[in-house]
Amino acid sequence: MAGHSHWAGIKHKKALIDNKRGKLWSKLSKAIIVAAKIGGADPDANLRLRYAIDDAKAGNMPKDTIERAIKKGAGDLDGDNYEEVIYEGYGPNGVAVLCEALTDNRNRTAPELRKLFEIAGGKLGATGCVAWMFDRKGVFLIDDDKTDEETLFELALEAGADDVKHDGKQFVVTCEPDNFGDVGQAIDSAEIPTDVREITRIAKDTVELDVDAARSVLKLMDALDDHDDVQKASANFSISDEAMAELEADDA
Repeated sequence: MAGHSHWAGIKHKKALIDNKRGKLWSKLSKAIIVAAKIGGADPDANLRLRYAIDDAKAGNMPKDTIERAIKKGAGDLDGDNYEEVIYEGYGPNGVAVLCEALTDNRNRTAPELRKLFEIAGGKLGATGCVAWMFDRKGVFLIDDDKTDEETLFELALEAGADDVKHDGKQFVVTCEPDNFGDVGQAIDSAEIPTDVREITRIAKDTVELDVDAARSVLKLMDALDDHDDVQKASANFSISDEAMAELEADDA
């Protein structure tokens, strides 16, 4: 979990920059289009669409842009035909990496991702090569100065969460994807702000990285996250608090 929470926190900060240059909005629009295409245009009946809209609102996407993406997905407006593809491989130090992508051209996306892996000293693998190392979970990251552990533990587990852990300066709440909405609603009802909330892939076991290895792996993760077609990138690495502090000092 340490690896996921570190990376999720980095992505949260990076999203503020991405939002300014429009990259985040493009990814959020794709997610809405695909969700509406699969489950229909009504967010009350389409949980995936509701979450995609919530993400878009959190990214400050204009209402008319959200509505346009919904109409494209529902077929009311012309738009690109995106499909979901999972790309898997290994990064530096044998770290397992799984990318969830939305693409309108597999023949473009696969070679581009393969090149990113190779530049980082890794390798894009075959379908299924690392997926078995991950569980699909709902995750909420909450700053530990926003609530106390006992309160959060009680309300989250009552709403269907699997676990609540204190990781560094954050609480990490995990749940099964089917319970994501109930857990999120319970947290919102208690007026506890979240830094990150997402359904993602969590590694069953992790590879501990030193500073140099962590720097290489995070560079790959950043490159993958920066790719227009990649919605989420997950990996099974763990970084100690000491190593993370050194990395953050490098960026200061």
